[in-house]
Amino acid sequence: MIKGSCLCGAITFSTNATPAGMSMCHCSQCRKQSGGIWSSAFVLETALTITGEVSWYAASDSAKRGSCPICGSFLFWKAHDEDTISFALGAVDGPTGLTLEKHIFTADKGDYYQIADGLPQRD
Repeated sequence: MIKGSCLCGAITFSTNATPAGMSMCHCSQCRKQSGGIWSSAFVLETALTITGEVSWYAASDSAKRGSCPICGSFLFWKAHDEDTISFALGAVDGPTGLTLEKHIFTADKGDYYQIADGLPQRD
């Protein structure tokens, strides 16, 4: 089981499902909301249990972002037309047991760092 929480503990999440799509997002929205690169994995939305009141923000016409209204932790990303939900790997409590698969939106990455881990990069 994977369990996670926001910084203040007001929101928790858990899943027994095997997460997929472990990636680091370099898009400008993730950089602005997280202050850097946002790492995430996804599961079916029905496989993720969330407790607490998530504040959802429609960041675009295609997706929304979920955060804690108390501490501001950026926890979730959900496409409007998909049945999956991404959760922040940095919010997982304890070791994840997961391995990063790729970097996404690398064309938007900040100019202040390099991606040098050899993983696939998708513009």
